[in-house]
Order: sequence, then C-alpha cells, then structure tokens
Amino acid sequence: MPLDPQVLAYRARRAAAGTPQLYTQTLAEARAADLAAIRAGGGDAEPVHEVRDRTVPGPAGDLPVRIYRPAGDGPLPTLVYFFGGGWTLGSIDTADGICRRLANAVPCQVITVGYRLAPENRFPAAVLDCHAATAWIAAHADELGVDPTRLAVGGDSAGGNLAAAVTLLARRDGVPALAGQLLVYPNTLHRGETDSMRESEDPYLFNRTSVDWYWGHYLADPADGRNPLASPLLAEDLGGLPPALVITAEYDPLRDEGERYAERLREAGVPTELARYSGMIHGFFAMSGVLDGGRHALDRAAGWLRARLHAPAAGGESVGPDRGPVGARRADG
Repeated sequence: MPLDPQVLAYRARRAAAGTPQLYTQTLAEARAADLAAIRAGGGDAEPVHEVRDRTVPGPAGDLPVRIYRPAGDGPLPTLVYFFGGGWTLGSIDTADGICRRLANAVPCQVITVGYRLAPENRFPAAVLDCHAATAWIAAHADELGVDPTRLAVGGDSAGGNLAAAVTLLARRDGVPALAGQLLVYPNTLHRGETDSMRESEDPYLFNRTSVDWYWGHYLADPADGRNPLASPLLAEDLGGLPPALVITAEYDPLRDEGERYAERLREAGVPTELARYSGMIHGFFAMSGVLDGGRHALDRAAGWLRARLHAPAAGGESVGPDRGPVGARRADG
C-alpha cells in the first residue's frame, strides 16, 4: 500500500520546514534533534506508579538505568529495554515514552539501559554493556523486585539489534534465562543489499544513507560487521533462543533484514511472530502521538509481552488464539 496518510502528513511537514537529515548534522546537533523529534512524536508521557533512576555495574564503569514499575507488590515480570538511535544517538530519555506505555499496558516492570554510544565507544561496547546490565539485573532480582523466571529483552532499531545480540550471549553463557525478545525494526545485517534497502532513498525519511551513517560510527572496522553480535542474521545457529516478536515497517530500509531474521528464528524452531505494519516508516513505534500505527504496534507488543510474561510457564509455548508453538505469523498493522 502507499504511505499511510498520517506518514504523508509527517513527511510534508518535514519537507515544508526544510528539516535536515540527522546525518548532515554534527553529533551534538543530531543527538539533540533526535531527542526533540522523539518527544514531539511520542505524545504526552503516561504516568507510571514509580519511575526511578539508578546505576548498575558495567564492563567499563557504572551504567545509568531507569526503572518503570507499575503498581504491585513482590517480584514483577520485567522487560529490559534498549533504546534506538543507531548506536550513536539516544539515551534512556529517548525510550521514555515507549517504556511508560509498556509498563502500564503489559503490565510489567521495564528497565531501560544507558549503554555507551559510538563513535566514542565503538562495537562491541554497546553489546557488552547491554549484556552485562541484563545479567546483573537477573542476578540481583531480589534487590530490583524482578521475577527472574519472567525476564525478557527488547528494543527498537539499534536497540533491537542489541537485544538480539544479548540473547546470543545469554544462550552462550547459559544465563540469564530469557522468556522472550521484542525486536522492533531491528538492524540484523551490516551492508545488507536487500530490496527494502535499495528502495529507501527518500530525502525526508530514514533511508539507506541514514543506515550507512550509523554503521560508519558504530564499527571501527567494516570487517566487524561479519560478527554475529553486530549482524545477528549471520549467526550460524539461532536454535534455543527465546520466543520472539519481530515488528517491521513497510517503508523501512531495515524491513527485509528484520523479516529474514524472523524467518531464520522460525526455521530454528523458535516460537516467532512477525508483524509488518503497512504504510509505516522506520521510527513509527516511537511516534504514537502522531501515528495511529505506532499506537497499534505498542498495543501489539504489550499483548505479546503479556502472553509471554504472565503465562503460567513464561518460557514455554506461546498461548492465545492467534499463535501456535512454532511459526512466524505475519500481520499487517
């Protein structure tokens, strides 16, 4: 289908204002503009029962985390969430709206991690930070009010890439046990020459030049892009990973690599759902204030997490009328 009418209106506003692409700006300018755009598109912040900031140990020093806790006593199911921004932009503030919405809607505790950014800290710094934080959260479940049997990871864009990488490391180490992975238009392949990448040239939307700009900051050496922790699609074996929901957007250069990753997970026997949102663009998940598709996707993610984290056996088969134990289900938004 064509671009959603709300996306067309958003694009028209950017064109009329002459909004520069982030990749044309300095890092400081791009980081400020990215946060401002996300706050403008996310709508009003939802109140959550408790929101607090703290730090957790990381491999190169303390990492900031923000904890969103809905009402409820005792250990809660928990989602560890990694923000997007091409490993170069973003902060725990970037994901604030998403984390608030999911904490209330699932409901579950959400902890977002402030990992180190590139190019100041290139690959694999962000992966190591996210894995270390997730492992620490699981190991200190009592302190944080986490139910370690109902722990999931998730993220959007580069955050989805990091969530996928964390599942690979958790499988390698045997800890922590993860009940699910929420991957929202994830980067899964460095220099992937897919149809969706080749088709993405729009100067007013996230495009293939945007993707190249982020990878250029993230990797010290292009050869690092062959590492599965940078390109999870290149992992030889995806068996034994936690159940997944993969969300993609029709007009996103990352669409095909995200959908191929969902297919690879399914082929490996991982219970997987795939939801492509027609007419949507990269970033729509964080734009629920201006795009109905963003609200629908957040609701879909919350419903999937609810099934994973509130089921009697969170690590077992998916439950519900629209999902089986194994199989990618594709649903247009």
